[in-house]
Amino acid sequence: MNETAVLNGVDFITVPTQDYDRAAKFYGETLGLPFGKRWGNMPAGEFETGNLTIAVMQSDAFGIDFRPNSHPIEFHVDDFESAKAELESRGIEFRGDVIDSGVCYQTFFEDPDGNTLAIHHRYAPKDAKPGEAG
Repeated sequence: MNETAVLNGVDFITVPTQDYDRAAKFYGETLGLPFGKRWGNMPAGEFETGNLTIAVMQSDAFGIDFRPNSHPIEFHVDDFESAKAELESRGIEFRGDVIDSGVCYQTFFEDPDGNTLAIHHRYAPKDAKPGEAG
């Protein structure tokens, strides 16, 4: 271990938005993530996933140019097909086919700002290699 390490964890990740209220409704109601806290009267707030806090920030209020994330945040689900069906019933449109890597399933969608998100379910043990579902 590097004893001079300055960084020792991640407190939260941020997701950019052009409209905080719209994004908060999506993450809180559509995705069903528990709301943590609002950043005072700034257009930003935190949503909890169980192991990672996602902070939704209205970019322009922080002097940042808005650019959606093109690489997904992968949300863990226990039952892939049920989660996919439930999210579709809430208006989520998944892009492309479900990917089966040989150890997990995943499929992609976007939030209202075009940030790429995904649901993910690993069905093989952590040490399994593709094709060794165990």
